[in-house]
Amino acid sequence: MDYMYAPWRDVYFKEKEEGCVFCRISEHPEMDEVHHVLYRDELCFVVMNRYPYTPGHFMVIPHVHTDAIESLESSTWLRMSHLVQCSVKMLKEGLGAHGVNLGMNLGKSGGAGIAEHVHYHILPRWSGDTNFITAIAQTRVYGTDFDALYHTLHALIPTYFSC
Repeated sequence: MDYMYAPWRDVYFKEKEEGCVFCRISEHPEMDEVHHVLYRDELCFVVMNRYPYTPGHFMVIPHVHTDAIESLESSTWLRMSHLVQCSVKMLKEGLGAHGVNLGMNLGKSGGAGIAEHVHYHILPRWSGDTNFITAIAQTRVYGTDFDALYHTLHALIPTYFSC
């Protein structure tokens, strides 16, 4: 068996804090840089995914704690959708992504890792970003510095999220 060294993931395996991680981020705007929050307004926030599938993977999350999109106020759902549009434009134009994957996993059975608080995944994609190591070794390689990419995306926010 092969092992890949990924020390940044050690917090994933340690004892988890009580309560909802997204609510903690929502309730502490003074910690935005520590939590890698890219944007926030009165209805939603945008935060980098700590365990990304691709470099630049982030999420659009409502402040309201719910596991059901059907219970969201229309204004919150529309705001989430608008932020997803802004995100796609930013990734394509500002970061140079060739494509983007969007996704929302609802409920544990739907594949949600954090099922108690709805969130939209936004993943930038590039031609050739999936290679043999993913197909053969079932391993993903994150080829860029997480913090540097956060700062790059954060700097793009005023251009693409000025709405």
